[in-house]
Amino acid sequence: MGVKVLYIGEIVGKAGIFCVKTLLPEIKKTLNPDFIIANGEGATGGFGLGKNHSIYLKKLGIDVLTGGEKIYYKKDLVPHMAKASYILRPANYPPGNPGRGWRVYGLPGGRKIAVICLLGQTGFPRVHLSNPYTFLPDIVARLKEETPIIVLDFHAATTAEKQTMFYHGGPLLSAVFGSHGKVQTSDEGVLKEGAAVITDAGRTGSQVSVGGLDSRIEIDKFLTQIPERSQDAWEFPELQGLFVEIGEDGKALSAERIKIPCKEVPHDRDRNGEGD
Repeated sequence: MGVKVLYIGEIVGKAGIFCVKTLLPEIKKTLNPDFIIANGEGATGGFGLGKNHSIYLKKLGIDVLTGGEKIYYKKDLVPHMAKASYILRPANYPPGNPGRGWRVYGLPGGRKIAVICLLGQTGFPRVHLSNPYTFLPDIVARLKEETPIIVLDFHAATTAEKQTMFYHGGPLLSAVFGSHGKVQTSDEGVLKEGAAVITDAGRTGSQVSVGGLDSRIEIDKFLTQIPERSQDAWEFPELQGLFVEIGEDGKALSAERIKIPCKEVPHDRDRNGEGD
């Protein structure tokens, strides 16, 4: 029996959390995924993942939350990561860092799935991590001892780096989900090596915005060069991602791009997306 995996593109702000809350129950009925992964890098105000939001998203039905270069931005998450097996930070951070970069998760029927999170090398001036390409084969070798079904969230800034990872990881992995760009690409597919891929799974949140954030403020930053706190945007919220079916041998059978508008309107946009 294979495994059906739903990957939700980067959740951005309150609108993104509201999309998950509103749409995920129906998606689960329609697609019946065995396992749900979401990139939570921008869930808290567009910059990082707070502890409370991580717990809330887990309660909504997400099995694993992955991160990127902003995984340590919210200080309350750092001590929480040690006991939160559902949160993955990039594996190529220094080995002694809080949290974990990969893990094997159990599924019904005795099946297992392994999830890896890695950060690219280009375009992240605040962090300088180990080479993800040299890290990957060693991690996969360990995980293959437990399961052939291994998926990767590759959080990288350039299409070239993500597509290079497709062909580097294609023979080793069941799927490579590109993240960080927050703009969904239309190149989903299954490589001949057997991995389902997409350059960027997109974002879950406002689509009429700058990466899920209020466009007016982001424009002002470029016009004035004066730092200003970004704010959530709400216009045209949508859940984006990729739905993948993987065979027992760990080879992907299909990859379907997901774009589902959220037509419901929250009662109180000033809240954290919880209980609206």
